[in-house]
Amino acid sequence: MTRIHETQVRETQVRETQVRGTRIRLERPSDAAAREALLDAAYGPARFEKPSQRLRAGRAPARGLSLVATAGGAIVGTVRLWEASAGADRPALLLGPLAVHPEHRGIGIGAALMRHALDYAARRGHRTVLLVGDAAYYGRFGFTAEHTGALWLPGLDDRSRLLGCELVPDALDGARGTIRAPRKPQRTRLLDAVAALAAPASPKAA
Repeated sequence: MTRIHETQVRETQVRETQVRGTRIRLERPSDAAAREALLDAAYGPARFEKPSQRLRAGRAPARGLSLVATAGGAIVGTVRLWEASAGADRPALLLGPLAVHPEHRGIGIGAALMRHALDYAARRGHRTVLLVGDAAYYGRFGFTAEHTGALWLPGLDDRSRLLGCELVPDALDGARGTIRAPRKPQRTRLLDAVAALAAPASPKAA
């Protein structure tokens, strides 16, 4: 069981970002092109084939949980969190992608982004965060496979890479089932259906 000690996290974040000369802030719409270029440099086109990316495709990240790291005004790091369901009726966040520009790696930017992201998620009342990655790296932030063995992310072959971090004690106890994008509330689904019926038919191509 892992609980984030928020005071310790915040102190570490401030120290890291000041020492490394970077600033971490919320992502802005104007960051879109620079962020995509960063992801291309960090991962290349293979990033679109990752199981976690397929879960994120076509969706917006969780409100207030998209962060970037800047140095000299340029975006050098990014992380986002997405709403998900860790099995039936168990809200969770899915973290990723975490990326740092190749020219700025090894100086703590990725760690600072992770700590900020988890701190922001805890402050917003989220209970648990999932990700796909190496336990050797993410373990320092409280991620473990201890409670994710009965969870399944479609398309993920190596299930040992599915890790979880409990922001609230026991938040993942008994978690089992498929990790999915959260379903819309019934009222929202009904409104979508009504809107689709009321929309004018698209004109046929000549």
